[in-house]
Amino acid sequence: MEQLRQVGEAVGGVNALMVFHDDLRINPRQCALLAHACSLAFHAVAGEVSARLRFEDRLTKWKALDDPIRELHRAVRDGEAYIRQCLEPRDWWTRAAAATHATDCVEHLLHNLLWCVAVVMEAVEAVGEVTGSDPDEVARRRLALAKDYDKDLLDPKLFRQRLGKTYLATRELAARMDMAWKEDRWLLSQLLDERKGPTSPEPLTRQEHRLADLLAAPRGKLHPASVLLSDFHMRRRLGGNLKEVQWMGESFAVKHLVGVDADAAAAEGALLAAGSPPTVAPCRYCFHDEEKRELFVVMDQLMSKDLGCYVKEVTSAKRRVPFPLVVVVDTMLQIARGMEQLHSNNIYHGNLNPSNVLVKPRHGDAYLQVKVAGFGHGHGQSAVSNSGTKAPANANANPCIWYAPEALGNEPTARCTEKADVYSFGMICFELLTGKIPFEDNHLQGDNMSKNIRAGERPLFPFQSPKYLTGLTKRAAAEVEVDGRGEAAAADRPTANAEDKVRRAPE
Repeated sequence: MEQLRQVGEAVGGVNALMVFHDDLRINPRQCALLAHACSLAFHAVAGEVSARLRFEDRLTKWKALDDPIRELHRAVRDGEAYIRQCLEPRDWWTRAAAATHATDCVEHLLHNLLWCVAVVMEAVEAVGEVTGSDPDEVARRRLALAKDYDKDLLDPKLFRQRLGKTYLATRELAARMDMAWKEDRWLLSQLLDERKGPTSPEPLTRQEHRLADLLAAPRGKLHPASVLLSDFHMRRRLGGNLKEVQWMGESFAVKHLVGVDADAAAAEGALLAAGSPPTVAPCRYCFHDEEKRELFVVMDQLMSKDLGCYVKEVTSAKRRVPFPLVVVVDTMLQIARGMEQLHSNNIYHGNLNPSNVLVKPRHGDAYLQVKVAGFGHGHGQSAVSNSGTKAPANANANPCIWYAPEALGNEPTARCTEKADVYSFGMICFELLTGKIPFEDNHLQGDNMSKNIRAGERPLFPFQSPKYLTGLTKRAAAEVEVDGRGEAAAADRPTANAEDKVRRAPE
């Protein structure tokens, strides 16, 4: 009951912020959609609780609702923080540059909210099934619940008609989710046109005119490097091609490539712009210097460190498993979503390892915000920790431990396949679950380790590891015999669409 009250309080905070919706100049449609979805989510959950549960059982039978509703509360608070950030009146150009191409509202915040609603509904149904002392009443509840899982409801139309409002799966909400980002882009272009016009009360400076053209341009378009370099300060090298820079007073991660002509720069921009879900380090803007043949790709506001460095920090002798299980599942899910999006655009990473998974710890809990980086031109070089070091936390580990067996000993291009990325994902899952680098206890190193991996050796899980997640990881690292040799056919590995499998893990 206390968790449900906190959700209502958080929704009230969202509604209080939306009182000032006329002052929103950044993503107003997405903020309105997010606030509306939070309100719908609370009323849907409250309605189900009222209809299925008894208030007098709250102290004895509602315990199973605590964790799901706590996750819903976290999703609503994330939405409140997003709206608050969009309302902030200071440094408008900087915040607009960081947010205008971002799809975090729909792809991340709303995704999490809708997922939490479904989980809470399942928990309410499970608790409601055993609520009551009358056996006949309990039997009737179970019969009514079984109808919600009839095979006919696999038809999307029937599901919407019967349970669409309960699970927020209405056509209206889906249409708004499809249009919100496009409408905000249009509203921004109208605002910029007004500010650039001769009748504007605040005429733009020359640099602001350039920034206005930058904001209105589609993602991936090449811009003159002078737009970036006029307010650009290099702070430190992050490793590989990534650097931390200060741009318009904010820290961004920038991919810096040298010796790139105009055609190659355009191809790189198109490639990076294609893979832009919230769990992939996105291409915000591309700047090209034709004379020096340099390409600057503004990726995102800076993440704090890479996954390998963070796992090493939080792991100790007393706390061998670095994260709670729910955090492990959430992190695996974010990485899987990012890789699924890349593969759907025929982009294969080829060097997926913890150094190329950038993370930012959330304040107040153990959850992580995750971005997959290190793909595209020069993907063989790893992004590293933002903690000031020039090498990742697992720099002493043999890099072959992250590569699929069929890619070892072959050309680097052999690593750029969907199945090879899935193997690398499985090795990252192993480190998340155990806090150990794969094969770190193995006495063999160098070529001997590579030969053993090709022969079928895999890292061993501790006995207490969750069986479902270890099974998923072992499937990702699957190997079968081919022509009597210990080479991996990779046919038994799942595709990158492991999201649904990971999502069901806690069950």
